[in-house]
Amino acid sequence: MKQQAKRILSLLLALVLILGLTANAAQVGTQLDQTARYIHTTVKAPQVGSVGGEWAVLGLARSGYAVPDSYYETYYRNVESYVKNKKGVLHDKKYTEYARVILALTAIGKDPRNVGGYDLTLPLGDYDKTIWQGLNGPTWALIALDAGDYPAPRNQSAKTQATRQMYVDTILDRQNSDGGWSLAVSDTTSDPDITGMALQALSEYQDQTKVNAAITKALAYLSEKQMSDGGFSSIDGVSSESCVQVIVALCELGIDLEDPRFVKNGISLLDALLSYRLADGSFCHVPGGGPNLMATEQALYALAAVRRAESGQNSLYDMSDALSVEGGNHTQGLSGKHKDVKPAQMVTPGLTFSDTNTHANRTAIEALAARGIINGLGDGTFGPDKTMTRAQFAAIVVRGLGLPQKAVTVFDDVKASDWHAPYVGTAYTYGIVNGKSAQRFDPNGTITRQEAAVMVARAAKLCGMDTEMSTLAVRDVLAQFTDYVTTADWARSGLAFCYQEGILDDSALEIRPKVAIQRWEIAQMLYNLLGTAQLL
Repeated sequence: MKQQAKRILSLLLALVLILGLTANAAQVGTQLDQTARYIHTTVKAPQVGSVGGEWAVLGLARSGYAVPDSYYETYYRNVESYVKNKKGVLHDKKYTEYARVILALTAIGKDPRNVGGYDLTLPLGDYDKTIWQGLNGPTWALIALDAGDYPAPRNQSAKTQATRQMYVDTILDRQNSDGGWSLAVSDTTSDPDITGMALQALSEYQDQTKVNAAITKALAYLSEKQMSDGGFSSIDGVSSESCVQVIVALCELGIDLEDPRFVKNGISLLDALLSYRLADGSFCHVPGGGPNLMATEQALYALAAVRRAESGQNSLYDMSDALSVEGGNHTQGLSGKHKDVKPAQMVTPGLTFSDTNTHANRTAIEALAARGIINGLGDGTFGPDKTMTRAQFAAIVVRGLGLPQKAVTVFDDVKASDWHAPYVGTAYTYGIVNGKSAQRFDPNGTITRQEAAVMVARAAKLCGMDTEMSTLAVRDVLAQFTDYVTTADWARSGLAFCYQEGILDDSALEIRPKVAIQRWEIAQMLYNLLGTAQLL
């Protein structure tokens, strides 16, 4: 009887364990899907960049979330255009730029060794240049090369030809006495983020005695540094990203996140990461903060790593099971677009502004700036909080849709010699703008939010989007805003369309229709439109 009772108890315990793991996997899956959905709808047209680019593509591609091939094809076209414009030189010092793009391309089944005729793995064959930026260089070079099992590139112009083992040895040599790693060679203060990254790179080489010893020492360091809330504090303070790098490291090493070494007061690393999660699936950078795109992208690929580990799939960076996205010659744009609407090409790839490096809408601003659709202020700044005139807005919409300019003089206050005359004439010809009256356009007047929405809705129709909405549908969309009744009758359909299609953010309580719209809002609106219309 006792033996039978023990067997029954053992079966019950096993069932509880299985159910617990299943419930945990289901919970991670639900949260992962919500975060993937947030990234997919926020980063509408991924391009080369540390935000709104490779990490978004990597996270989505490895998450299992259903994303149309056209999304990844758009990214690949953007990469190809960027690489060609840069003549294959993504950066002359930061070689992690190459590693990041290699990872994203590998995740979608594209070969980084031939992008517009350039081999993006080749720079990683230059040992001296790769390690220039500190530990990040060899770390990400290894992760990128191993992700696709690419041969070590033979770089004929390199002073020192790199090998995988050289990068492994460099990482080992730079391990601090406490078991952790720091970014700079001269820095002996270990950092959990950098340590996590180093472990990710070394995970493929655990069969080497020295590597195995270094990993053991590093895990002891991380276990000791883990805080009582399950998270970590790096040299920049407490953040969600620190949790991400250690989570990915453990998953790459095949270590369970419930390992007692990494559970403090019953709180796991995953629990700590999820404490940064917001209701819409986004993540904040620091406790109590608002949505942060960089933090969300990194959290996405960490959750993907967890789900892959729990379901027995290849690890995040073992991409032998990568997606296979067919390329081909694709005509950009929706099938119903006007024949004159064409995607704007890259003219200044990598263009940045000193006042938008940490801006929440940086991705949209830089995507448009790279294509010459929107300009800075001429002093290296963008002025995101400044307003825009009606003429300036007409110009960016015309450039965004790639419309051929029409030399049409319609308004008395727009002279043929004015810089904006061809843009206003073109926008008028294609039905994007009207005047304040039949004779007056008011080119220097500040454009309001409702005016911008109406013009964007008209542009969307040219892009092939269905902009027709019934009166009831318009009311249903706008009724959620407390100041709905203050909108002009002529603007309501355009506003409702922009909110319905995600061109305008509907999370605010007010529309503020007559308030002057700011430059960052305009950039985000046009970026959202062009992304949805498949013109980026």
